[in-house]
This record gives sequence, structure tokens and C-alpha cells, in this order.
Amino acid sequence: MSRKLLTETIGTFFLVLTIGLTVIGGTPFAPLAIGSVLMVMVYMGGHVSGGHYNPAVSLAVWMRGRLDGRELVPYWIAQFLGAFLAAGSVYAITRQSFALQSSPDHSVGAVLMVEFLFTFALALVFLQTATAIDTEGNSFYGLAIGFTLGVAVFAGGPISGGAFNPAVGLGPALFDLLAGGNSLAYIWFYLIGPLAGGALAALVFRIQSPGDI
Repeated sequence: MSRKLLTETIGTFFLVLTIGLTVIGGTPFAPLAIGSVLMVMVYMGGHVSGGHYNPAVSLAVWMRGRLDGRELVPYWIAQFLGAFLAAGSVYAITRQSFALQSSPDHSVGAVLMVEFLFTFALALVFLQTATAIDTEGNSFYGLAIGFTLGVAVFAGGPISGGAFNPAVGLGPALFDLLAGGNSLAYIWFYLIGPLAGGALAALVFRIQSPGDI
């Protein structure tokens, strides 16, 4: 495994580990913890792999031209692996599996819109703070990215379950399935919405920064 893929696996692992433990533990400020762990993992691995930890972000970075097409699928595999291993670790610690689920009080359209919009915001913030020429060398990119996720989980989590990341949706759901659950019924919310949001972010970046392609 290359150092980039190892970094993507580790970063995604700790993101999903934090999500699982805070959700199962009923931590009141779980979104703050989730945003914070993304922030520190971005600072940890940004200079190695880019610090994506999210297939939708990797898609946006590839479309933006800062990730080689040959690396996109390996990045996705590393991210899904990290998420799956984290779900297994949560089970080993708590003896409970977990998977994200949307609120039954909201429509499918509302769930998809929340996942789409906040992933769009997350990916666009990532592109503009971590890949743009005009912000190159800044020290705030990890803080901006982490706070964006924290805001997304606070605002959208009660509606969609708060993935904004296909790895966060799929990894725990697959482990939950192995543990006897049926969480794959919800998984398409966390694949279609975030990937569409990441793709739109790349297109908007091209409009915002036409000279930075």
C-alpha cells in the first residue's frame, strides 16, 4: 500500500471511528467531535495524500485536475476500507454495530437534498482552501474543512443521518449487514447525494476560479 493510500485509510478510519463511538454513546456534541477529528486528520495527512477521506471529495479533486485518474479508484478503496475497519473497531469496543439512517419524518427528496447540498459545500470548501492557487500555503484549510463538516452534521444530521461521505455511509452499513442488520436499504442515499454534490462542487470551482485549472 502506498503512503497516500495508507494515509487515506487511516484518516477515514478515525473519522468513522469517532462517528460510531459518539453516535452509540449518545454524545450531545457529536457533530463538534466529528468535525474536529476531520480537521486534525486533514492536517495530519493533507501533505501526504491531500487528506480527502471521502470519495465525493476525491471525485471533486479529480474533476478539478489535482488527482490522477489512475488514483481515483484506489483512493475510494482505501477510504471504504478505513470506514469498514472503523465500524469493526466500534463493534469490538461496544459490541454494537451501527449504520446511518435517515429520519422517517422526512421525504426521500429531503434526505437526498441535504446529503447533496452539504457535500457540495464540503467539497467546494475543500477545493478552494486546499487546492486553489490563491490560497496555496495557507494554515486554515483544515479548520475550514472540519468546521464545514461540523456545521453539516449539526444542521443536516437530524434529517439525513449526516453522512456527506459515501465511505461513511457504506463502510458501517456493510459491517452492520454482516452483524445481522439490514442497513443497505438506506445506502443509496449516501452514494448518490454526496457524489452528485462533489461533482457539482468541481464544476462550480471552474466557474469561480477559471484561471486555476
